[in-house]
Amino acid sequence: MTGTVAAGSWVEIGAVVLAPDARAPQVPDDTRTVPLELRAKGFLAAPARVGERVEILTAAGRRLAGTLVAANPAYRHGFGAPIPALAGVGREARALLERDAEADGSGEGEP
Repeated sequence: MTGTVAAGSWVEIGAVVLAPDARAPQVPDDTRTVPLELRAKGFLAAPARVGERVEILTAAGRRLAGTLVAANPAYRHGFGAPIPALAGVGREARALLERDAEADGSGEGEP
């Protein structure tokens, strides 16, 4: 995206929280060689361009500062492929609950 992002837009910022030389000594060696970085999303406090230092207000009400990374950022996480062994678990559990409810006469297993 080019151009100015309007104040109040949903954005993502990035910032370095700890430089590599400030990392705790007990962290693994490969972790200690890289900075601890922050990525956060929130509403832009003032108009800005990607790459500029900005302040945001998060959904939890925190004010954070960092470099504007993206406007209207997409969620890119996932939970991976479905696990075939778990695909029918919900249906099986409902059937067991309904069968038990019918057996004791409570009827609580009925939809």
